Amino acid sequence: MIRRCTEKDFDMLLEIINDAAQAYKGVIPKDRWHDPYMPQGQLRQEIVAGVCFWGFEENGRLTGVMGIQDKGDVTLIRHAYVRTNLRNCGTGSLLLKYLETMTERPILIGTWADAVWAVTFYEKNGYRLVSPEEKNRLLKKYWNIPDRQIATSVVLAGAKY
Repeated sequence: MIRRCTEKDFDMLLEIINDAAQAYKGVIPKDRWHDPYMPQGQLRQEIVAGVCFWGFEENGRLTGVMGIQDKGDVTLIRHAYVRTNLRNCGTGSLLLKYLETMTERPILIGTWADAVWAVTFYEKNGYRLVSPEEKNRLLKKYWNIPDRQIATSVVLAGAKY
């Protein structure tokens, strides 16, 4: 079942994000990795900034989470994570397809360039990489991330973009 996450889910959101983000360790630039990958304060900031998290619940337990954030003329998919031991079971695709129904705006997704599995996942779900020039413009316009992260990231766009 897909449902909106609430304050009661905060600790579980943090647990899922930090568990799944272990896949980035040794893949993304060392200067961008930290443990935990997403501290409590950062997750709170993301929620305050308008990221609304949705989760896939199975047997009363969240197994995957994905955020959606309206940014004026586009919608961003943010912080998509599935528990490590439950990957490749369709949870991410179900969440993504569900969130796509929540907006009429073009959808953009940013991820680490070296996270090949993530890029491949989004491409399999109908997203395409934008050019490096467009990526830089979009990341500066819609995300609040440092230049180093911009340099090491990609942006994928949905069909409406």
